[in-house]
Amino acid sequence: MLLVLSEEQKAHLGCLPRVGEAAVGELGRLAVELLRRGAAPRACEAAARKLNVGVDTIQHGVEGLAYLLTESSKLMISEVDFQESIHVLGFSDELNKLLLQLYLDNRKEIRSILGELTPKLPSYHSLEWRLDVQLASRSLRQQIKPAVTIKLHLNQNEDQTAQVLQTDPSTLLHLIQQLEQALGEMKTNHCRRIVRNMK
Repeated sequence: MLLVLSEEQKAHLGCLPRVGEAAVGELGRLAVELLRRGAAPRACEAAARKLNVGVDTIQHGVEGLAYLLTESSKLMISEVDFQESIHVLGFSDELNKLLLQLYLDNRKEIRSILGELTPKLPSYHSLEWRLDVQLASRSLRQQIKPAVTIKLHLNQNEDQTAQVLQTDPSTLLHLIQQLEQALGEMKTNHCRRIVRNMK
């Protein structure tokens, strides 16, 4: 799978040949720090003074490298695909090798950083249900009014929570049909491709 870069990202990465191949390692370190700790304007200013280039050039280079490394790591692009993806930028072979080595050295760490950034959603633990049927009341002697009560137990951050839901059987059947339809759509090739790229 090849990584497709927009024109803006190509422009950001276009500053790499101008700063020199020796500085790519420093920009790569700043890009990984950007992912790990967030924006560091002082580090970019220090790197700009050290390399005798503008701060904007350094920031664009770091942002471009951060995007390149993040997307490549997220999609688990192979070495060959990574090289073909950056080949369109028209860099020298030496710079392409430096970028490849930077990607190979940092992809596991970047994947772990991205894994920590994912939101912790509640997960299913157990379910209890009860069917209540009201057969009559004081005002109506012959009445059938069913209700389904569901207690859903969830785990979230080592804590258990419970949600109580009540509905009538027709709404519950509609909900079941919608969930079955969603599960059926997950088996399509399009959804499988999306889920595979999200991992």
